Amino acid sequence: MGRPPDQLPAPPDLPSFRVEPHVDDRERESPEDRHAGTGLVRHAVVLDEHRLDADAARVVRKLERGGFQAYLVGGCVRDLLLGGTPKDYDIATSARPEDVRALFRNCRIIGRRFRLAHVLFGGGKIVEVATFRRSPQTELDGEDQDALDDLLIRSDNVFGDAHEDAIRRDFTINALFYDLDRREVLDWCGGMEDVARRTIHTIGEPIVRFREDPIRILRAVKFAARLDLGIEPDVYDAMVSCREELAKAARPRVFEEILRLLRGGAAHRSMWLLWEVGAMAILLPELAAFLDDHEATDGGADRFWAKLDAVDRQTKRQGKPLDDIVLWATLLSEPLEEAEAGDTDRGAAAADFLEPIVERIAMPRRIADAIRRIRTMLPRLAQGKGGRVLKNEVAGDALAVLEIDLDAKGRSLDALAQMREEARAFAPAVRPGGARRMGRFRGGRPRAPRGS
Repeated sequence: MGRPPDQLPAPPDLPSFRVEPHVDDRERESPEDRHAGTGLVRHAVVLDEHRLDADAARVVRKLERGGFQAYLVGGCVRDLLLGGTPKDYDIATSARPEDVRALFRNCRIIGRRFRLAHVLFGGGKIVEVATFRRSPQTELDGEDQDALDDLLIRSDNVFGDAHEDAIRRDFTINALFYDLDRREVLDWCGGMEDVARRTIHTIGEPIVRFREDPIRILRAVKFAARLDLGIEPDVYDAMVSCREELAKAARPRVFEEILRLLRGGAAHRSMWLLWEVGAMAILLPELAAFLDDHEATDGGADRFWAKLDAVDRQTKRQGKPLDDIVLWATLLSEPLEEAEAGDTDRGAAAADFLEPIVERIAMPRRIADAIRRIRTMLPRLAQGKGGRVLKNEVAGDALAVLEIDLDAKGRSLDALAQMREEARAFAPAVRPGGARRMGRFRGGRPRAPRGS
């Protein structure tokens, strides 16, 4: 069956960066150059000092004064080059975790499999410092099919050098290091060219990279959607051909990556790409099947995309992501509506629908239970009748889901304000730790708690 015409929203406007004229390495480098012979290309790039994080810069310079190599790395460099604002700053260094802790009193070491140093600042701010790593696996020549069939990385905890750390990363645009003192971008993988072309390309053979770690498929979707980047044809083809590898990925990682697709203000574009490459059919087949059957759902796909547009509007308006429960309840709302049709027990029908998703992608039971409760509350709330259902612990989330639905349909939100006031009046004092207690979700057809 044919799919509806492309309804992707307009891409974001992104300013460009400026690169100074390249200076021949032979004129620049000294015999003591630390990266001689590694294939490094240096780019003198003009970055506004005011856009750099002062605490991250302080950590880098203190590591350098301590005799170690240290650079800003990865997403923060990519975002700065694309004119965005990094949400956090990561540092890669030759210093081992114990060396970092010896230099910084405000430092803690985390992790068992691979240790990282967290340098702590006021307000809960963390600057993450990682020692250079290298890939534990080597490139295949394409002849060993048995090895190619099982490339999943199960160990990634080998220390290495800067150039080895760069080439083990997923995409060229994420393998750029920034030298604060020289004001240079260090590029071992051709990432600057891909940033300039605004395109996503893997480091090395795309099929190998996606089989090593299928989550990279979701990361490619995320970067393409959030940053309006194109995807190289060979990378796109590999995403499609490797989509079934996602079934091998760690389930909690899958759950978290899907949330990241929804949180960044580009939920519509992210889910469209996820659907188009066929990854949605592997991770959320219930939703993919609903979107594929556009005619039988009486325009359900149009309603779905309109809701994701509303999610993106609210995310940008609030300047922060919506609650995880609200995001998941909205994402699954249309196929849930179809699953509940004709069932007198909406909560039980929702539980039956959610149980395989809980098992497939490790959706936390608290979120599944909250969605089930929300589904039982929505019909009454949609009629503007709050009453006792507003005493439910998830009433605020239910009203947020309803707001997205009304916004998507272009309807008035006036009734929501009064119901929110009622819900606040009913809300109990927050217990120590701020945790909300939910009923236990066991799948099947649980008995709905009173007031839900």
